[in-house]
Amino acid sequence: MKLSRLGSFHQSKLSFLRSFIREFKDWNYKRNIFDLDKNGYGTAVYSLQKNQKNYSLVCFAQHINPDERSDRVIATKWDAAFVLHDGIPTKEDIDRLRDNVPRQEIGRVSYKELTLSRANKSVRAFDHVVDSLSLGKQPDINLLSKVGYLYRTTAVYGSGKFGLADRFRIKDRKEINGPFRLEMMLVYLVRQFTFDQVNHIAKSKNSKKAIMLDENIARNLGIGNSTGLGMAPFIINHPTLLHNWIYCREKALKEIRSIEEVNTEDFKFFKDCLTKSKTCIDTWLTDSQYQIDKINSLKSDISKFTQYLKKDCSLKIKYLWNNIYVWAEENLGEECIEYIVSMMMEPYDKIINPLE
Repeated sequence: MKLSRLGSFHQSKLSFLRSFIREFKDWNYKRNIFDLDKNGYGTAVYSLQKNQKNYSLVCFAQHINPDERSDRVIATKWDAAFVLHDGIPTKEDIDRLRDNVPRQEIGRVSYKELTLSRANKSVRAFDHVVDSLSLGKQPDINLLSKVGYLYRTTAVYGSGKFGLADRFRIKDRKEINGPFRLEMMLVYLVRQFTFDQVNHIAKSKNSKKAIMLDENIARNLGIGNSTGLGMAPFIINHPTLLHNWIYCREKALKEIRSIEEVNTEDFKFFKDCLTKSKTCIDTWLTDSQYQIDKINSLKSDISKFTQYLKKDCSLKIKYLWNNIYVWAEENLGEECIEYIVSMMMEPYDKIINPLE
């Protein structure tokens, strides 16, 4: 629980986005409405459905002047505004939401809505992608890798804010028991909207030459985040929740370190993940010298760890994971220790899934 250690955590199988994707990967995805003009302004609705359950993202995209685009939380206009609706919205619902969602704080939604957000374009990346696609070529992946997204949110609200459904109404639904499931759903569907919007505008600009954004390029784009202001008071005000998140992780680590005999497949899977992940580290970009130093330290420690795996690790060793962990604590920095902990979780669905 030391800040330096918490600051060295890496994503793992317990991370909110990954648990969200595991839960919803077999739901039916549908684009119900896509009513945008040639400039990409208008209304779109996306839905996720399984059995009798439906969740829908309602999107409103509008024109704003460059001087009106601000990432400050006190902004009053955005390129797009979004709300996650419980079920499939009727025409009356969409009309009601169109009058309120783009106004955000000034507007009001109802108990039928679950989460609310607004977002701005990364103008440089967005315009570049549209222009490239309209000319029949894919965008420059070097430029996109420096930005990482087409839109960035400036808030994602939930739990009763501006009239949204209070948590007690929905907390017993099994599929959203994991942390931030509804917020993750909104942002995940917003990401899809950004791809559809650039494809649509490019096609409208040049219907004869335009092509679609390559899926492999889209796969590497996310949604940016301008502000994380709400997380600081949230964590301070919810110590039990933070304890539970950390406790689940520690419980997983304890169970993995307690495995007496590690089987060949699990150990190979761990090593494969470690090898593939090195490529990912090379894509991490930051202007912070502090973070650059941490990344370089991680790379150096991973090289040291790889040598240790080759030389000193055998499946004949009892409690191999515990040996690896103890060696890491004694020989590596915090950044790499936490990186290895995340990798150790990868082979163990049976341990991780009940903790989600």
